[in-house]
Amino acid sequence: MSLNKAMLIGRVGKDPEIRYIGEVNNSTKCASFSLATSERYKNKNGEVKETTEWHSIVCWRQVADVVEKYVHKGDQVYVEGKIHRREWADERGEKRHATDIVVDTIQFLGNRQQQEISGNVNGVRAMERQAQAARPQNTPAPQVSADDDDLPF
Repeated sequence: MSLNKAMLIGRVGKDPEIRYIGEVNNSTKCASFSLATSERYKNKNGEVKETTEWHSIVCWRQVADVVEKYVHKGDQVYVEGKIHRREWADERGEKRHATDIVVDTIQFLGNRQQQEISGNVNGVRAMERQAQAARPQNTPAPQVSADDDDLPF
């Protein structure tokens, strides 16, 4: 048995970058942004110090839709997902690597409006409730889950 899970609370470092991966007519939405987490502590001399770690956050499909609409630089968010390491060769042939957090849950921790957008699962539930309220009663609700799709890596 193994577990690959990351849970972070931090501030968004820049507005999300949105891109589409795949064929033109059958592409998958991807949103990425940086997240800063900070820690305060006292050193041996009793001085308060603060360190900041920067994390690369990647969101796919429906979670990317929510991020595109509602995430902005400076927002405080909770993200939950898995750690993914990737490697490639740059244009000079040198080996490069990066570590990303691939998100399956995002929750907004800022003002009340953002908290209502968050929902409980994948940041999509509140949008589903809004769509259901606007839809006639006999129309079935669409099923949305980030777990239904395979990630392209």
